[in-house]
Parts: sequence; structure tokens; C-alpha cells
Amino acid sequence: MAEKKEDFESLRQIYTVLVLHFVDGLKQSEIATALNLSTSKVNRLIAQGRKLGMVRIDIQSPFQRLVDLERLLMETASLGATVVTPTVSGSPDTTLQQVGRAAANQLLETIRDGDVIAITGGKAISAVVEQLQPERTFDVTVVPLTGGVQGKFFTDVNHLATQLAERLGGRTMLVHAPLFAESREQRDMVMDMASIREAFDLARKAAVALVGIGSINTPGSSYYDLHPMPNPDRDLLARSGAVGEFMAHLIKDDGQIADYPLNSQLVALNPSELSQCRRTIGVAAGTEKVPPIRAVLNGQFLHSLVLDEETASAILKSFGKLQNVA
Repeated sequence: MAEKKEDFESLRQIYTVLVLHFVDGLKQSEIATALNLSTSKVNRLIAQGRKLGMVRIDIQSPFQRLVDLERLLMETASLGATVVTPTVSGSPDTTLQQVGRAAANQLLETIRDGDVIAITGGKAISAVVEQLQPERTFDVTVVPLTGGVQGKFFTDVNHLATQLAERLGGRTMLVHAPLFAESREQRDMVMDMASIREAFDLARKAAVALVGIGSINTPGSSYYDLHPMPNPDRDLLARSGAVGEFMAHLIKDDGQIADYPLNSQLVALNPSELSQCRRTIGVAAGTEKVPPIRAVLNGQFLHSLVLDEETASAILKSFGKLQNVA
């Protein structure tokens, strides 16, 4: 009986120390003073409590729904990481900026000195660059994944690459070529130019690729800012089976490149070439992006995805993984 009493007293003392430390928030030195024990004894008692399974830490997030969406997206799409930000009702621009800030933070957590960062153009990537606030400089090189389109700041990928490099304290290797060549033959010739070939060879081996995901069905779609014709044949687009734009390529729901003539005239890397990158981070916001995001996920082009809550919920519903979502 004496042995059991001693066991009980030991466990009671461990319990008391654990409550004072983990519940009341006392330091080990303060517990030692209160119970007339040495600090080393208090430390041993806490260690014993952990070993006996008396300590269980339950961390609750005020954004638990977002955390649950992130976990489910990772499981559904075999992603290495996801970040879901709140959707700001009635303010798509603010929502995009929040997504951009989250992607900027993920980029800063990912890159290392000596890395090459390859990027696309687009409003989402522009938001990432705008929200980037590094605490130090990085010895990195930024290179485009596509040729550029003059006219708007977010369609000029060279402009975004330069801005990104400046914010990080790195350098750029630019692609001085249009996004669309006039023919497949001209495209092949441009891609074979030494300066273009060198830039794209660097992009293929990038440590990090930062990529936008584009809609083609909404009137405000930025794909039509890229398109060389002011009024593209929408019927031809529909017949091609295209549901979205990725790295300027029109892609189908299964992630395959659509049979669309302009795809063969693109001065850009093929999405499949991202497989050589250590980490590819996709960035998108807005429920109009659901079909193209689905296609990109089906194509398994991404390691990581950053998006907003409404869009994440809609994607999971489209995969049949989330029911009764408001």
C-alpha cells in the first residue's frame, strides 16, 4: 500500500506542476518557489508528465474553417501545401491582394540565396509582387516563363520580373520576345535564338516557379489582354475544349493542352516543363477561376496553391469533396 501511496503522491505533484505551468502560465522558476522545489526538480516533473502522456496540447485556430479547407485541398489534389485566405465579400480586388500577400509570404519562406525564380505574368502575380515585403535581400535571379505583351503592367512579364528582382535585391534575365509569334515556324525560330534559349533554359531549372491561373470565359478575363486578335473566335475556343489558361496555353479540364491554333505559336515554356522545378506555386482568386484551377490540378502542375475561401470551397465541391457549403 505504501508504494501505491507514493505513486499517487508523485503523480499528484506532477499534475500540480503541469497545471501551474501549462494552464496558469507560470515559469518553472516561479513554480519552484511556490512549491519549495528546485528548478531542476520542476523540469524533471514536467518531463515525466510528458512521458506519462499527461500533457495534451490542443491548438485551435480562429480560422479553423480555412485550415480545414487547406487540408482537404491538399488531400484531394495531392498538393504539398495550400494557403486559403478569407474572401472579402463584394471586393474582388481586396480578396486578390490578400491572396497576393499570402503567396508573397510563401515565396519568402521558400526561396534561398542562389535560387532562380521563374514567373508568369497576370493580375495574381502582380498582386504577389506588390505585396512582397522581404526583411532582407536575396541573391536570386528572376526569369520569365513566357514572352510578354505590351500594354498593361500585368501582361508585361518582363516588367513584373524586374519589379520582383528589385524587391528581393536580386537580378533578372529577361525574355525579349512577344508572347505570340505569327506562325509555328516563326515561333521555333524565336525560341532558338541564343538569348531566348538561354533564358528559357534557366527557367526550366528554376528552384521556384510562381504562376498565375487564368479564366477564359468571363468578359474581364485577362487572357483577352494577351490575345493577338481583338475578337477571338469564341466558337473555336469552345470546340477546342479549353476551360482555362495556364502559362498562356489553353488547357482542357484534364490538364492537357487544348487543340487551339495559337497554342503552337506561343513563345513560352510548356506547362509540362515545370516538372523540373523544385516547387511550383499557383496563385488565383475568384470563383470564375474554378474551371481553370481544376484543370491545373488535374494536370498535376503545382506543388502549392494559394487562393481565397470561396474559390477553395467551389473547387472542392466541383470534385465532390465538399457538400452543403454556404
